[in-house]
Amino acid sequence: MIVLTAHGTRDPAGPRVIDELAERVRARGEQVTVAYADVREPDVTTVLDGLHPEAGAGEIVVVPAFLAAGYHVRTDIPAQIAASAVPRAPVAEAFGPAPELVDVLVDRVRQAGFRAGDAVVLAAAGSSDPRALDEVSTAARALGARLGAPVRIGYAATASPTVADAVAAAGRTGRRVVVASWLLAPGLFQRRLEEAGADAVSAPLGAHPAVADLVLRRCAEARDGRTGRGAYPDRHADQDQTVRLSA
Repeated sequence: MIVLTAHGTRDPAGPRVIDELAERVRARGEQVTVAYADVREPDVTTVLDGLHPEAGAGEIVVVPAFLAAGYHVRTDIPAQIAASAVPRAPVAEAFGPAPELVDVLVDRVRQAGFRAGDAVVLAAAGSSDPRALDEVSTAARALGARLGAPVRIGYAATASPTVADAVAAAGRTGRRVVVASWLLAPGLFQRRLEEAGADAVSAPLGAHPAVADLVLRRCAEARDGRTGRGAYPDRHADQDQTVRLSA
């Protein structure tokens, strides 16, 4: 059983994407249920409590559907697991800048109308955790290599520069500016990207088949012991918080 754990948003389009992603994974033969780290219910504790009578802890893997391992991944999700009836359920690595997601990102940017010579801004949610920001930088470098273009970074919240500032700086080069959305699902942050003044904005990564591939890969890695609870040892340590989405 995979407990696919997303951030959560009040925008109904967000959970629809997560549900569609879960359905894609189910179509590949894996049982999946959805939980949320923040904003929406059910949380991870509630989901694991409900699964406990039906499945052993060794069959359950919590897969964080996050593009960077900030506060929610390192603190909230492990705490919710620890408070559940299955406190030792393994947790996979977050999605991070995985090759599967870079492939999807390139597709989305090209679908948005990117052409050679455009300036590109990779727009991410933002975090106060430097490790999460490092993962965004890795994604930006990978995108730049694939597009053959320099890529600036902008953040929808918490970190700087903002997406609007990054778009303005890119626009001063005299080139068209394309924002590459490094978000999984629609919501408040995607709207901020669309209002940042770029010539084009890509759609979120969404429930692309390659994202489903990554869910299955992260689950397999956790079951094989290649990742797991030791991936985020500071589970209750610092309180530097990834922004809590209020869409």
